[in-house]
Amino acid sequence: MDPFAALFAHVTPRARTFFAGNLCNTVEFGPEGHLHLFKGGVLTLVQPGADDLDLHEPTLLFFPRGRTHRFRVDPDRGADLVCATVELGGAEGNPIGEGLPELVIMPLAGHPTLAPVCDLLVAEGFAEGGGRQAALDRLFDYLLILIVRHVVAGGRVESGVLAGLADPRLAKALTAIHEAPAKAWTLEDLAEAAGMSRTRFADLFRTRVGRTPIDYLTAWRMTLARQLLAKGKPVKSVAAQVGYDSPAAFSRVFSRTSGRPPRELAGKGDRDG
Repeated sequence: MDPFAALFAHVTPRARTFFAGNLCNTVEFGPEGHLHLFKGGVLTLVQPGADDLDLHEPTLLFFPRGRTHRFRVDPDRGADLVCATVELGGAEGNPIGEGLPELVIMPLAGHPTLAPVCDLLVAEGFAEGGGRQAALDRLFDYLLILIVRHVVAGGRVESGVLAGLADPRLAKALTAIHEAPAKAWTLEDLAEAAGMSRTRFADLFRTRVGRTPIDYLTAWRMTLARQLLAKGKPVKSVAAQVGYDSPAAFSRVFSRTSGRPPRELAGKGDRDG
């Protein structure tokens, strides 16, 4: 069983390349997710409340949820970089960003499996080939998945869905939720999927994931609902697809968890009809 398959089928991490080249002056990055591939030169990472970090070898810097930071470089040599913004979501988006460290630092010398992708990123970033932007974005998308896989396998995710998926028992229950969000799951059903007693399952799930199984089910349904509504699907259709018998019941839950009614995101056809 691939514990990430059903999750990534709906909420794949996304990256958008915005810089590739030689950075020759100090630059600041705002509070959004970032992924930087530092390939050559000398680079100093400056963060509020943290010691400066000098980099002298090829390194990946991953800020999953966004954290203000800046780079200081030698103006004569500069630093060879490929940079992208990252969308993992959070409370209002997909759940992948929950529980990841604030910053992941990965020297490429210690992670040789990443080298082929990074080499392709640099080759594309410093060339002017056709389709360059699309190629860079897709390579970063793939690199994001590799990094998330590495962080989870290394036990660096302490809570959230990724921490749950790292546990083989909880992964079975979470995958069941991800694959069939409209099913009327009960705590007993999910405990049975995990092969655990109801009490042990509920305690372990809350400890690892950070919320109860039914609360996670609701959050997952709302994540999918936001995606469907953003695509213009009508409220009635979305309610049925995420497991609600009535649009009114769905609207109450959506408004409570999202802070706004679903019709604000719904398609024109629903508003007109």
